[in-house]
Amino acid sequence: YAAKGLSGGVLAVRPPENAGYRAERNVIMGNVALYGATKGKGFFRGIAGERFAVRNSGAMAVVEGVGDHACEYMTGGCVVVLGETGRNFAAGMSGGIACIHDPDDQLEARCNLEMVELEPVHPEGSDFLRGLIAEHAERTGSTVAGALLERWEEAVEEFTVVIPPGFRAAIMHLEPPAKARTVNLA
Repeated sequence: YAAKGLSGGVLAVRPPENAGYRAERNVIMGNVALYGATKGKGFFRGIAGERFAVRNSGAMAVVEGVGDHACEYMTGGCVVVLGETGRNFAAGMSGGIACIHDPDDQLEARCNLEMVELEPVHPEGSDFLRGLIAEHAERTGSTVAGALLERWEEAVEEFTVVIPPGFRAAIMHLEPPAKARTVNLA
């Protein structure tokens, strides 16, 4: 339950500097992390267990892989996954946006497409996505994020945006604040 009900602030989770393993290949936290979060940011260097960001309604997070049922019943916020997802990703997701680094095109087979669509990162959303990944690298020392940032022009093409069509339609009618205009990833 790391960051369960997160309602502000920033949480960064990473292994110790002298860890004898590669974080991006290991589960760094258990199941149900970021459950019911409403605001704030979470940066997780390593893989999350099952049901990551379930019922997230407003938090932003970056993680390096997730187990089954991630982003289930999500209604808002933004989740970036820099690794693989488990099965049934985005089941019941009615809001928010998820961006998955999917260079091998595996997401479609693992995603529950009943309420979401998959599409490339919108050019206006590229800077926002890059900024979140850069903050992840800064806060966690992520080598995965660092490698993506070094080749960003190519790497951004390897991301897939997961978005409910009703959520896209709703945000299209909102006039965002001037600073937030590039938040639209899809």
